Amino acid sequence: MLVLAATPIGRVEDAPPRLVSELATADVVAAEDTRRLRRLTGALGVEPTGRVVSYFEGNEQARTPVLLEALLAGQRVLLVTDAGMPSVSDPGYRLTAAAVEAGVRVTAVPGPSAVLTALAVSGLPVDRFCFEGFLPRKAGERSRRLDALGAEERTMVFFEAPHRTETALRAMALAWGEDRRGAVCRELTKTYEEVRRGGLGELADWAADGVRGEVTLVVEGAAPVAAVASDPASLLAAVVVREDAGMRRKDAVVEVARLAGVPKREVYDLAHGVHEVEGADDVGREDGA
Repeated sequence: MLVLAATPIGRVEDAPPRLVSELATADVVAAEDTRRLRRLTGALGVEPTGRVVSYFEGNEQARTPVLLEALLAGQRVLLVTDAGMPSVSDPGYRLTAAAVEAGVRVTAVPGPSAVLTALAVSGLPVDRFCFEGFLPRKAGERSRRLDALGAEERTMVFFEAPHRTETALRAMALAWGEDRRGAVCRELTKTYEEVRRGGLGELADWAADGVRGEVTLVVEGAAPVAAVASDPASLLAAVVVREDAGMRRKDAVVEVARLAGVPKREVYDLAHGVHEVEGADDVGREDGA
């Protein structure tokens, strides 16, 4: 059996009680950092009786077959990461997928989660949310990811490195507006826990002074957008409205096509004046479009 066990994201006393018994009885304990595991087991007063091996991003691909072999031999393998639940932006997915494919039972020891903790204390809607992990480090890739999330109506949760927090917030403010509500949650459950709430622009200004510790960002989803009628005049009008609001024509075409349920090419042709549109004189088209 493969056991995915959550570990504390801050306070050791938040460790789930089952974690102690699993550490004590597992045949193999696979840990993201064996040194941190030793500190954790010392604090919990438990000594693993099984074999302890490292399992981190650098050796995950090579070590997965070895651990799968142990599972197929009938051993109980416990997987722990430095904090939170394995496989959630941490090592674990490869082994879990391989175990499932091989017919090995997979279970979990539920416990601390930075995603759910940040969501709960953010003050933002929690009825529908999505977890987006870490944003790309390169500016272009980050911008494209944020553009793709522009119409996401669910509350979004991100992980971010402290030294990139300001950059991420400014990119979000540029893509979604400085007034979009967000929360910066750092050092959750720890002594210096802090939750800053406000508009993305305000939060970016705050982060300019430097941010320390583990950071989780929670951002309000986009406001629902009304559907667009599919007749040519309505499609063209919808594109013009979005361009006047500062949206790039390409992005406006994509959004209008999605909302109207029509091919992008149809809206593109209208926006670039390929077709004459009845009633379009009232829309204020540019360049004859």
